[in-house]
Amino acid sequence: MKKIIFVVILLLTFLTSNMAQNSTVRGFVYSSVNGEPISYATVQLQGTQYGALSDKNGSFMINNIPNGQYVLQVTGFGYDLFTDTISIEKTIILVKRYHLQQASYSLEEVQISAEGYRNIQETRTSVISVTPKEMSKMPSIGGQPDFAQYLQVLPGVVSTGDQGGQLYIRGGSPVQNMMLLDGAVIFNPFHSIGLFSVFDADIMSTANVYTGGFGAEFGGRMSSVMDIKTRAGNNKRFSGKFDANTFGAKLLLEGPIVKFKEKNKNTSLSYILSGKGSYLEYSSKFFYPYLESTLPYTYLDLYGKLSLNTQNGTFLDFFGFRFDDKMNYSSIASYNWNNWGVGTNFLIVPGVVPTTIEGCIFYTNYATSLREVEETEKLRTSTIDGFTASLKFNYFVGKSVFNVGFDLIGYTTTYSVLAEPEDHTTDLGLFVKYKYNFRDILLIEPSFRLQSYFSVPAYSPEPRLSLKYNITPKIRIKIAGGMYSQNFTSITSDQDVVNFFYGFSSSPSLMQLPQFTEKEHTSSLQKAQHAVLGLELDVIKYTSINIEGYYKHFDPIVSANRYQVSRTELPSETGLPTTDFLWENGHAYGGDITVKFERKGFYVWMVYSLAWVIRNDGMVDYRPHFDRRHNINLLFSYAWGKRNSWQVDLRWNFGSGFPFTKTQSTYPQAVVDNINDDYIHSNEVPSILLSELNTGRLPNYHRLDFSVKKKFYLGERNSIEISLSATNVYNYYNIFYVNRVTGNVIYQLPILYNLGFAWSF
Repeated sequence: MKKIIFVVILLLTFLTSNMAQNSTVRGFVYSSVNGEPISYATVQLQGTQYGALSDKNGSFMINNIPNGQYVLQVTGFGYDLFTDTISIEKTIILVKRYHLQQASYSLEEVQISAEGYRNIQETRTSVISVTPKEMSKMPSIGGQPDFAQYLQVLPGVVSTGDQGGQLYIRGGSPVQNMMLLDGAVIFNPFHSIGLFSVFDADIMSTANVYTGGFGAEFGGRMSSVMDIKTRAGNNKRFSGKFDANTFGAKLLLEGPIVKFKEKNKNTSLSYILSGKGSYLEYSSKFFYPYLESTLPYTYLDLYGKLSLNTQNGTFLDFFGFRFDDKMNYSSIASYNWNNWGVGTNFLIVPGVVPTTIEGCIFYTNYATSLREVEETEKLRTSTIDGFTASLKFNYFVGKSVFNVGFDLIGYTTTYSVLAEPEDHTTDLGLFVKYKYNFRDILLIEPSFRLQSYFSVPAYSPEPRLSLKYNITPKIRIKIAGGMYSQNFTSITSDQDVVNFFYGFSSSPSLMQLPQFTEKEHTSSLQKAQHAVLGLELDVIKYTSINIEGYYKHFDPIVSANRYQVSRTELPSETGLPTTDFLWENGHAYGGDITVKFERKGFYVWMVYSLAWVIRNDGMVDYRPHFDRRHNINLLFSYAWGKRNSWQVDLRWNFGSGFPFTKTQSTYPQAVVDNINDDYIHSNEVPSILLSELNTGRLPNYHRLDFSVKKKFYLGERNSIEISLSATNVYNYYNIFYVNRVTGNVIYQLPILYNLGFAWSF
């Protein structure tokens, strides 16, 4: 380990000394309206090949520039073109701050140009970038655009339902997905009513969803990563938004503590506060009297951030959040969870070399509990709390970038149903990544991560690679793959399609795992390998097509011990105690086709996914309950009128049926406590004999959602939006829950209309 760190430091010193000899333009792009950084703005030296895209912090860097006079152009979607004449002298670093004026009308050609430039400059294999603008084109179920609703239309993403639904991404279970909010891990980002996440779309800056093949900067999960960044508060004036509808309400406030002044370009300090919640448990009695029962969902999400931004682009953020969720179905279960955390993240921009330094430190705590009605005395609880510290160095060489960094994670888990309910874990990850751009034709991103799990104990070397070949600017081939690992698991019932309760634990020791599989395991570390091949086509005007095929191999996976076998054999043969976990392995493969069309207020998004997921638990091959063969999402949006003040949105989803275990028969069983009980005359209870694991299929799922919005502009800074929406427009009966004993069926959400009012000021 010491040798690796020494080599990294030596390499960084070499790169720093060489890059310091190059002429560089470094800068930041902000909105003139609220001082917010503008991501993916195109910065180009007119008439040359020298250019760059601004990152999530609005930062850009162009280096290796020959001496001379240049006209620098900055363009961003929704903003007017900005030009600046600059003079480059030998071995200088020129620092610029640009504030773009908001365009009075949409510059469609600018948007297409910027997106095309980004597709050429970035590999973008199995990653989808989501913006609040794109989320606003979803039907606003509940009156507010939401990240949870938009995730469900992305390729490779499968949702198990409207109520208690979890997301499964290209064959990975929820515990194998990493959700990051400003660098902090969020353990349960979705509320019990699956239409809503904990994130406020109005404070989101960028969200990148990696469905596979992600780089070495992410570790500790082996299926997918969702990386969400929030924006800083308005550093020029006080502003906000109030939103109320039949589902819930939201309040957003932001403004400067130390105001930014463009002429002086001084340091600024701003804040942003967001709170949103649901009162559906109470409002459903009034607005939806046709329901057989109320919708027993309540939640409250709070988020706040202070942002310090200096003249040269260095910033420091302090943030905190509290998310609460409660569900009480009197006939099924009562369930609740809460998650809170505090942290800081920062960006340091040194003034002498083309380098940036990013870091994050945070603490988080998550707790959940479930009490099932049929087992009133049995309360399941789980908690997880811990810290994360990370640091990343970014070095720019022309259009190429070198990254190196580490992250340290420590957490404690408790899970009441386990024989050993408490566990302590510490993980350390070191990574390096290099992005090489050869004349905008070939992009190569090799990366390597060394992940060390001290509690197992084990370490995992994880090489990864992403590559793109631009055959033409409109036809591009891309591949990605790598090795992944995690020391984190959960226990759920694989008999249910919908699982409200997820208990968390680090991977158990080898002594807690049965060894009846053919493969001999030397550690309890879980591992996976990914391979992705894709094709991007922009050959049709205003239309982009993305085709990807993927394969994920999971071996081993730690899962719940459904057979309750001992470590070596069946307990009936040995008398040894049973274990809570067992080994599994499996694979997921399939493909996605995504078509996006955008032109003069029209927006069309079409996704078809074909997938297979297979697992083996040492006893049998089976299909897990989230194995959905076909998944279709159609999204349509149209905006018209002055300043596009009218907008109508439609979304239709179709999914083939999930696997489930059939009931083979029911039979009466006598209740006896000991050998002396009179079993002949004792009371009987109905018992169930199950068929083979997950050999049945539920009916197909489909749903149509609709919304229409009208925005009224009241001067320059005030607007009011009225929205009307409906979910499950044709009121299709999708299955949510079946009681095996009584045969009673509970369905997913029926048709629910929603009327919303939003005031932005």
